[in-house]
Amino acid sequence: MLSTIRLAVLLLAAIPGLAWALETLSFPSERGNVQVTALVSGLEHPWSLAFLPDGDMLVTERAGRLRVVGVNGALSAPLEGLPKVYAQGQGGLLDVVLSPTFAEDHLVYVSYAEAGDDQTAGTAVGRGRLSADQRRLERFEVIFRQMPKLSTGVHFGSRLVFDREGYLFIVLGENNQRSAAQDLDKLQGKVVRLYPDGRVPPDNPFVSAANQLNARTEIWSYGHRNQQGAALNPWTGQLWTHEHGPRGGDEINTPQAGKNYGWPLATHGINYSLLPIPEARGKTVEGTEAPLYVWEKSPAISGMAFYDAQRFPAWQHSLFIGALAQQALLRLELKGNQVVHEERLLQQLDARIRDVRQGPDGYLYVLTDAASGQLLRVGLHSE
Repeated sequence: MLSTIRLAVLLLAAIPGLAWALETLSFPSERGNVQVTALVSGLEHPWSLAFLPDGDMLVTERAGRLRVVGVNGALSAPLEGLPKVYAQGQGGLLDVVLSPTFAEDHLVYVSYAEAGDDQTAGTAVGRGRLSADQRRLERFEVIFRQMPKLSTGVHFGSRLVFDREGYLFIVLGENNQRSAAQDLDKLQGKVVRLYPDGRVPPDNPFVSAANQLNARTEIWSYGHRNQQGAALNPWTGQLWTHEHGPRGGDEINTPQAGKNYGWPLATHGINYSLLPIPEARGKTVEGTEAPLYVWEKSPAISGMAFYDAQRFPAWQHSLFIGALAQQALLRLELKGNQVVHEERLLQQLDARIRDVRQGPDGYLYVLTDAASGQLLRVGLHSE
């Protein structure tokens, strides 16, 4: 019966203009019945979403398109004014966030894979002003480039987070160049901290030591692998990130200024070949920071959202993370800064979860990663 209902929902979702008519699926969970409604289908590998003040959403598609999705599920044509992206392998148009002062400046920030001159690529971040008719990004400018460009199509990261002071954090992959994550003269495998216009804050941890260490002054923390989740803890204001391990060892971190998070020296994972990581010295290594939470078997995590809304009290103090390989929405129950319980949701959908965000209405909004991906609204009905 479930497969028949799911097929009907998917067929309806593929018909433009019928999003409002979709049924809501219901699945049991520890805290009540999880209810899932498909708002939009037919998105080509959607990667990220951001909420506009009126409740509409900006959604990125990895191929290089940015669209507006209305609260009723209406899907716009691709916006004009986006940069040319390197849409190969894991590369393409990635994260999207609004400026903290969007009401005044209408700035939209995006991260994306950018081609170099020698068949390599790296992550870049730019911003443009959303036009009044929401059809284009105007006066787009690049404010950050990951240098050197070392990727041949993998491990770009990346997520964008503004903190309470207005600093922009960019979490980056190491381009599958393991040792580069430890090199302070490279921007692979780093968390970067900038002013909103791309300038380097003078109190970044490697500014004073840049000459002695040949360090990039943009760096906030290092020793990361492929970071595809980041969010600001609403109760503490602390940045949380997560990253893919190799075969095993996906992990959550709370990056601190100047700290080394271990990759590839410290890891819970092994190579995809089943051989050890050549540089690894163990699961923990002196001088590096242990992760806050580890999955010994990789769910392949992507996207991150803390839940602090009033709509579903049973989900408060939870952290939601998408799982690609294990096709689930992970709910991590938090007590302070500790993960005390894990629950897996939406496994009945057989869908790779790329991103999850808390909406202004208190629902969760989830993107599925597929050639015909969906935007789902997820809620909870508890008796």
